[in-house]
Amino acid sequence: MIGSLRGKLIEKNAPDVLIEVNGVGYELSMPMSSFYNLPEIGGEVFVYTCFVVREDAQLLFGFTSREAKVLFKELIKVSGIGPKIALAILSSFNPGQFVNAVKNDSINSIVKVPGIGKKTAERLVIEIKDRVSSWKINDAGSIESSAGDPKLPAEDTGVVIDSDVESQAVQALVALGYKPTQAASSVHKLYRDGMSVQDVIKVALKSI
Repeated sequence: MIGSLRGKLIEKNAPDVLIEVNGVGYELSMPMSSFYNLPEIGGEVFVYTCFVVREDAQLLFGFTSREAKVLFKELIKVSGIGPKIALAILSSFNPGQFVNAVKNDSINSIVKVPGIGKKTAERLVIEIKDRVSSWKINDAGSIESSAGDPKLPAEDTGVVIDSDVESQAVQALVALGYKPTQAASSVHKLYRDGMSVQDVIKVALKSI
């Protein structure tokens, strides 16, 4: 799974952005809370990512904080909350504000999010409250533990595509018909310093 990206910001047209990593362009959608933190076009950017596979589409979402990514993944587990509404929530609240709203049963503030009615807000609070009950919020509205480190569910860090050889190998495997997540995961596990693109592809084809 592609867990994060570091590269050059090529385009940004809210909520969508294009990030180039070693010659490969990644299109992703972001909540406005993350979008506003982006640099100018041409600047270097690092984003956490979440890859969502649906029957009719494969979607990549980006976030400028790990808290936002983790909360997004929790939100889309809730019945009736898809990626579009999850992005709307994270565009209206920062992660800390939303967790506080859930803990305080602030239905009136949640229904202000476009696409969320009272019944959806009530169900959202009920379903997600237990999952975020242990998250601590500091004075700045960020999520942390008493020790100052983010108190969030453990998750796989994913694959960071920042090697030119790895990037080209992934691109080649995708061109051969393999899924982007499958190709990226295989290449990341098998790549060793000194390997050429051809070496990586040969080894990957034997393991996929």
